Order: sequence, then structure tokens, then C-alpha cells
Amino acid sequence: MERQSPLLAGLHRISSGVLAGLGLTVVVLGSLSAHWQGVWARNYTQLRVSRSLEQKLQESAALLEQHHLAAVRKPGQLVPTSSKQLLHLNRPPLPASPKGLSLLAGLPLQRIPAGY
Repeated sequence: MERQSPLLAGLHRISSGVLAGLGLTVVVLGSLSAHWQGVWARNYTQLRVSRSLEQKLQESAALLEQHHLAAVRKPGQLVPTSSKQLLHLNRPPLPASPKGLSLLAGLPLQRIPAGY
């Protein structure tokens, strides 16, 4: 075929190369798309966990605020205290696999001095 029509054989080689290149490009872009979809799904899951923890934190803060406001309205129930009367408990052991706490593990915690 090359001897009879070298131009047609050249076009056939070029089109075969272009098709092979397009096939390789489709495979690469498909794998990149799947990879980034997985990354997005993991990040979205972390966002949902973070929002859930934020909601729980806000609910806890609201409950503590309500309790404090209820105690302030009844001053006879409040007992004056000092730092000598405080009990210091040891930190409980952490569970083997903390679910949902991995986002909070990176936060720096500060100790609150006695008397606050």
C-alpha cells in the first residue's frame, strides 16, 4: 500500500497516532477526574463532620448558658468557693479510635488558671 499511495499511508499513520494520543488523553483525564472526585468526597465528609461538631458545640454552649442564667436567678443556691476547694481529676484515657475527634485533635488547648 505504501508503494501505491504513499500519501494515503502517511495519512493513515498520522490518524493512527492521533487516535492513540486521544485514547491516552482520555485515560489520563478519566483517572485524574476519579482521583479529584475522591479527594472532594473526603473533604466534603470532613466538612459534614465539622459542621456536626460545631452544631453540638453550639448546643452545649447554649445549655451551659441557660444553666448559668438559671443559677444566677437563684443566688441562694450559689456557694462561694476558692481554689483550695477545687477537686482536680485526672484526664480519662482516650478511646482506641476516636471517631469525629480527629478534627479537634489539631486544636491547641490552653489551661484555664484556677479562680476564673
